Amino acid sequence: MSITEDAPQRERTKAPQGERIADWADGRLGIYQWRTLMRKVFPEHWSFMFGEIALYSFIILILTGLYLTMFFNPSMAHTVYEGPHVPLQGVQMSEAYASTLRISFEVRGGLFIRQLHHWAALTMIAATMAHTLRHFLTGSFRKPRELNWLIGVVLLVLVTLEGFLGYSLPDDLLSGTGLRIAEGVTLAIPLVGTYLTMFLFGGEFPSTDVIPRFYSFHILLLPGIMLALVTLHLILVVYQKHTQFRGPGRTQKNVVGQPLMPHYAAKAGGFFFLVSGVLALMAGIAQINAVWVYGPYRPDQISQGSQPDWYMGFLEGALRAFPAWEFSLAGYTVNMGVLIPAAVLPTLLIGIAAFWPFIEAWITGDKREHHLLDRPREQPTRTAFVSSLAAFYLVLFFGGANDILAERFHLSMNSITWAVRVGVFVVPALTYVITKRICIGLQRRDRDKLLHGRETGRIKRLPHGEFVEVHERLQREQEYMLLSREIARPLPAPVREDRDGVPNPRSRKEMVRHRLSRWLTGGQIPNPTPQEMRQALEHLDHSAGADHSPGGHVPGARPAVEGRESDQQVH
Repeated sequence: MSITEDAPQRERTKAPQGERIADWADGRLGIYQWRTLMRKVFPEHWSFMFGEIALYSFIILILTGLYLTMFFNPSMAHTVYEGPHVPLQGVQMSEAYASTLRISFEVRGGLFIRQLHHWAALTMIAATMAHTLRHFLTGSFRKPRELNWLIGVVLLVLVTLEGFLGYSLPDDLLSGTGLRIAEGVTLAIPLVGTYLTMFLFGGEFPSTDVIPRFYSFHILLLPGIMLALVTLHLILVVYQKHTQFRGPGRTQKNVVGQPLMPHYAAKAGGFFFLVSGVLALMAGIAQINAVWVYGPYRPDQISQGSQPDWYMGFLEGALRAFPAWEFSLAGYTVNMGVLIPAAVLPTLLIGIAAFWPFIEAWITGDKREHHLLDRPREQPTRTAFVSSLAAFYLVLFFGGANDILAERFHLSMNSITWAVRVGVFVVPALTYVITKRICIGLQRRDRDKLLHGRETGRIKRLPHGEFVEVHERLQREQEYMLLSREIARPLPAPVREDRDGVPNPRSRKEMVRHRLSRWLTGGQIPNPTPQEMRQALEHLDHSAGADHSPGGHVPGARPAVEGRESDQQVH
C-alpha cells in the first residue's frame, strides 16, 4: 500500500479564471488586504452629492482638455484668418484666436467639446462652492477635519483661477478685456506688483508671452496641484471616516450607510454618467462663449456690455462700486480704488473661510472630535454669518452688471452704483438678522412639534362641545433626531484680575473670548426636559384616544443598540 501527498490528476479541480486572476494580482499587489477599504461605509444624504458633482466635472474637464490640447495653438504670433467663418475672413488675429476658430468650425466635434469643457468648468466651480457651503453650514470642518477643510478652500481658489486662465486663452476681445483688468490689479499691488506683472504677463500688456505662459499654467501647473490635492482630500475622507447627520443608531463612533462595494460604487458610477449626460446635453443645446461674435482682442477696443464668467462677477462689481481713491507715498502712487476691492477684499474673504475652524474652536474652547453634523437651524449665528457673506457676494455680483441692468431696465447707472455701495453694508446686515430669526423660529417649531405633536387636519368634538384639531406624536426617529442635538454653551465669564490697578491682559483676552462665545452660541432654543416630554405625551395620548403602554419609549433616551459598537456599521 502506497500513500501519495498529491491527488491524482483526474481528481483535481481547476479554479475559475476570475479566481486565478485575483490570486495572481494578490501575489503582486496584495489586493485581498483591500477588503477593509471595499467595506468602507458611506452615508446617504442629498447634500453629499455636491462633492461628487465637482469630482465628476473635474474628470470631464481632464478628458475634454486633452482633446482640445491637440488642436489649440497657444501663440501670440499674428496671422490672417482665411477660414470658413465669413465675417472674420481677412481679419488679422493671433494664432491662439485662429486655432480657437478652427476648433469651433473645422475640427469634427470641436465646438461640442469646447462647450462641454466650458460648461464642466462652470459646473465644477458651482459644485465646489456649494460643497464648501454645505461643510460650513453643517459644521463638518471641526476637529479632526481642519486640514481637509483647508485643502477644500485651496481647491476652491485654484479652480477659480483655473477657470479664469482657461477663459482667457482664446485671446478674443472679451477675454482680453479681462486680462487687461487682471494686469491692472497686479500692477496695483505695492512693491511687488511690477515684478508679478513681468512674471505673469512677460512684459507690457499685451505681450507675446501672456498666452503661452497662461497655457502652461492652465494645462500643467494648476491641474497637477489640483489633482494632488483632490487625491489627498479623498484619502483623508477615507481615513477620518465620513460625517453623517444625527439619527437612530448613529453615534460619534460609527457610520451608518452603504459599503463602497458594490452598492455605493454602482450608485456613484450611475451618477457619474448622469452628470456627464446633463453636461453633454447643455453643451449640445446651450451656446456658451461664442468667441467669433466678439472678434480678436485689440487694445484700442472693448466689447459693449462685457461681462466675465459668473464666478468672477463679484470682483467686477467690487471694482465698479469702489470709489476712485489714490495717493502718493514716497514718490509712488498707491491706487486704493483697485487694491482694496480686487486684492484686499478677496484675500480677506479667503482668510476668513480658511481659518474659520480654528477661530470657532478658539472662541468656543471645543477640542472634541465631531463626526455628527449640525442642521443649519441649530447654529443660528454661524448660519446667519454665512448667509450674510453670501448676500455680500451677490450684491457685488449684481454690481458687476450695473451697465446691463441700467440698459435693460432703463435705470441710471450711477443710481445702481450707489445702490450697490449702500447695499454692501445694509443687505448683509439685514440678511444676518433675518436669517438668525428664521433659524430661531424653526427651532421653536421643532420644540412645539415635540411638545404638541404634528397637526393631522382631523377635527374632534369634545364632550362639552368644543372642536379641537387632533395632534399626533412624531415618529420615533424624528423625535430622537430632534432631541439628540447638543446645546453649545458659552464660556464662563472670567474673574477680572488687576495688577496694581492695571487690568490683566490675560483676563481681558478671556473676556473677549467669553463675549465672542456668547455671540456664537446665542439663539439656541433648549430641548424639552424629560418631564415636559412625559406630560406632553400623556396629553397627546389622551387627546388622540390612543392606548400606549406605560413602558413605551421615552423620547430623549438613547436607543439601545444590541451588540458591540463597530467603527463602521452597515445599514
